[in-house]
Amino acid sequence: MIYLTAIIKVKPEYRTELTTVLKNMVNKTKKETACIQYDLHQGLADSNTFVFYEIWKDQEGLDAHNQQDYIREFGLLASEKLSETPQLYLTNKL
Repeated sequence: MIYLTAIIKVKPEYRTELTTVLKNMVNKTKKETACIQYDLHQGLADSNTFVFYEIWKDQEGLDAHNQQDYIREFGLLASEKLSETPQLYLTNKL
């Protein structure tokens, strides 16, 4: 399995819009067969910080996820509406 943590920091003026986009990604992603867990969290100290905690069946499933239209659409928004490049951490469970 693949364990992934993604940290996304949005520009404050786009927080409401991107909250909706991110929640939509959760709803669609949870329908993917390779998705075991896909949780979205919002920072307590900084509400412009979002954290995805994901578990994927395998790399093939994660690769297919990254090709979904709704993931690509998010990628198009990133350069304008995020305050920095998302941080991705792929890990193994110990």
